[in-house]
Amino acid sequence: MIQRRYELSDEQWEQIKDLFPSYRTGRPPQLSSRTALNAILWIARSGAAWRDLPAERYGSWKTVYSRFCIWRDTELLASIFQKLHIEPNFEHISIDSTSVKAHQHSAGAKKKANGHEVNQHIGVSRGGKTTKIHTLVDGLGNPLAFLLTGGQVYDSVPAMELFQAIEIAGSRILGDKAYGSEDFRKWLITKQASFVIPPKANCLRPWKVDWHLYKEHHLVECFFNKLKYFRRVATRYNKLAKSFLTFIYAASIFKLTQ
Repeated sequence: MIQRRYELSDEQWEQIKDLFPSYRTGRPPQLSSRTALNAILWIARSGAAWRDLPAERYGSWKTVYSRFCIWRDTELLASIFQKLHIEPNFEHISIDSTSVKAHQHSAGAKKKANGHEVNQHIGVSRGGKTTKIHTLVDGLGNPLAFLLTGGQVYDSVPAMELFQAIEIAGSRILGDKAYGSEDFRKWLITKQASFVIPPKANCLRPWKVDWHLYKEHHLVECFFNKLKYFRRVATRYNKLAKSFLTFIYAASIFKLTQ
């Protein structure tokens, strides 16, 4: 199969092919894991509806969507994302969030669907109905962890939960003024980490900031820029938060294997 736009190269596939389960049935599988992942990447990058998936290239959209749901519910892509972290640079860790506009098609999730307790992480903020993607990146600009909230949630609120996924002792945490709350800074110190976070202009007891090191915070902004090349991430069309998060993992796998 000739590689086309939006698809994994042979070198990229070699890095992750052994992380996919083998589907053993009495007949040859209708869809290979590589074709399924390429189809998901096509949907993520183009922003098209599932029904618009090119059948001559990827087969039936229903078959691809069924595979997507299996990988979503088993958190397979999240697991592959974690396994791609080979010797991450924990010296500097940047934290930030980005808001994503929720399209009208993201409304209407079933009342008892997974994530209904937090309204599928769709909230009302200044920009309308939005979802926030909270992210950590290492000193090389590679993503480490993701967390979704509604767009109205303040950045520092989920920060401690986001850091639970990694060991930060000895790391320098880089964040903007939104992460300068006293509780968060004290929590970082208890975890034996230091911080490079500017104080707000109205702070009564401002602290010193290594502005030269703070410039490295641009890495997380650069990652968001690359992540939003994928239109299914730049705009949220998914009703379920876990489906939207699965597209984020798929896009991140593509970037980590480049």
